[in-house]
Amino acid sequence: MRAGVHALHGASTGNGDEAACRWAAVRHADDHIHVIATLVREDGRRPRLHNEARRAQAEARRIEADYGLHRVTPGDGIASKRPTSAERHKAERQGRARAPREELRETVRGAGDGAASTDEFLDRLKNAGLLVRTRVLPSGDLQGYKVALPDDRNKDNEPTFYSGSRLAPDLSLPRIQERFTTAPTPPEIAGSEQPERPARPSVPAAARRATAHAARHALLVLDHGADDGVAAAQISATGEVLDALAKTSALDTRSELRQAAWEFERASRSHTRAEFRHAQDLRRAARDLVHGGPAPGRGEDGAGTAMVLDMLVFLATAAANWHAQRQHAQQAEAARRTAAHLRAAYQHAAGEPLTVLRERGRRIAPSLLRRHATTLRAVLPELAETILAEPGWNALVATLTDAETAGQDARALLVEATARRELDSAESAGEVLIWRLRRTADLPGYAPAPGALRDQRPGHQRATTRQVPAASAPAMPRLFGDASAFNG
Repeated sequence: MRAGVHALHGASTGNGDEAACRWAAVRHADDHIHVIATLVREDGRRPRLHNEARRAQAEARRIEADYGLHRVTPGDGIASKRPTSAERHKAERQGRARAPREELRETVRGAGDGAASTDEFLDRLKNAGLLVRTRVLPSGDLQGYKVALPDDRNKDNEPTFYSGSRLAPDLSLPRIQERFTTAPTPPEIAGSEQPERPARPSVPAAARRATAHAARHALLVLDHGADDGVAAAQISATGEVLDALAKTSALDTRSELRQAAWEFERASRSHTRAEFRHAQDLRRAARDLVHGGPAPGRGEDGAGTAMVLDMLVFLATAAANWHAQRQHAQQAEAARRTAAHLRAAYQHAAGEPLTVLRERGRRIAPSLLRRHATTLRAVLPELAETILAEPGWNALVATLTDAETAGQDARALLVEATARRELDSAESAGEVLIWRLRRTADLPGYAPAPGALRDQRPGHQRATTRQVPAASAPAMPRLFGDASAFNG
């Protein structure tokens, strides 16, 4: 079709109703058209407009199928409201990168991440610099809230307030308060133990390790066919974890994590009502991430980020599958895009700790390396040769050696790690095993050789260092401090 503007006039229906509303299709650009219609019939009567937006979208989907056009994912009526054209133009005039509605939605969503009470939620909004107003019933109970950016003013120079429900359906006060439910004893999941409940982590690395444990439990809930309300709660709470992780991770992963959190915002919401009392482990994990503070992208903090990202990729993929099985097309697609951003963030976070492990693995005695290869072939005969050919094989060897040095049975750990969930869908089965083993065996994520650790101390003289072979290194707690600090 030629570029430019094309208009076609005719009846709005194909049933021969000559008095129907008149319409025009206008080609607005090379990739889309606009359809406009009058709202008065030729005979002077008003057309039926009930639910016209949904019916128009359904008709558009049929046209896409009939003419082989790009198929737009059908909506379900619960997406966040987009900024209006007036809001976008106002943001452009003010030099804002985003409309105030979008800024407020992200800030409000972040304030709810892991919050334990309404007061804490409102305090976080104020601490984030927002103007907050609340509505109180005659009984004294809180009815609702609204927020505004201090510098976003209307024509009367008054702040432009938005209620939570105007920002997103799940940000109304009642929906926020649903998250503050006390968790009951979690239901047993066949073939799995319940997640550990350690003392609240006080450092970023420990918070990430605890989050990996909580994410693994949520993954098992989705994998084992939990009730829809329970599964929806795990998915929604995963969104809180992603928000918290994006706010507290290093710069080299923050951009991808912010995109992942932004995408998953759509995946975390559906018509299925979430039963949040079953997702308090993930919500506590989000709270711990926020309270743990920023994590540098190096050392144990960086390794902890890689460990939790490895698990979150599986969790986002499981959420996509859960939505797809229930024909939640937009949510499933959003979860798949989330997984792609998480993989990209993982590549940044995992680079340093895996390089350190690979270097250690290359120095391990050939006899020990052959023994680990034999163990791998016995436990994973279908995937063993693939893992042995991966660049991460040496890092897995170092991990198995660390586990034995710490007094654990490497074969038993491999059996346990491979029994938990399939590995075929992983981009690198070896890397997945590394993080599973280090989490299960409570091994540090960042584990350079003992000599390398000593070399990093200021003023250390490398010539006085006696290198200790990896196979005979002392127990891990002695090398890296109290291992309980990293318990998940």
